[in-house]
Amino acid sequence: MNIKHLIAAAVAGLFVNGVAQAADAAKAQALIKGSDCAACHAAETKLVGPSYKEIAKKYKGNAGASDALVKKVKAGGSGVWGAIPMTPHPNMKDEDVKIIVDWILSM
Repeated sequence: MNIKHLIAAAVAGLFVNGVAQAADAAKAQALIKGSDCAACHAAETKLVGPSYKEIAKKYKGNAGASDALVKKVKAGGSGVWGAIPMTPHPNMKDEDVKIIVDWILSM
């Protein structure tokens, strides 16, 4: 394979990956809008709970963060960000919570 083919393949891969990421972001934002997440969280600023960017920063580089946070969202709890508890969300589908969590962690 020559260099032109390698560059074309790399660009195509970036494009496909970028489109997939945009679709995941749109789906995550739609799921958030349809839930009560925005009552306590915002992308940039702390409300009742930490901002999504604070969450992403705290868990950056933690390979197990996504699975742990999916469990945390489903079960609720307190102590990581202070005494105010996060309400549990047991009725949210695991796959929907994962889409939201992975989008937050990508920030």
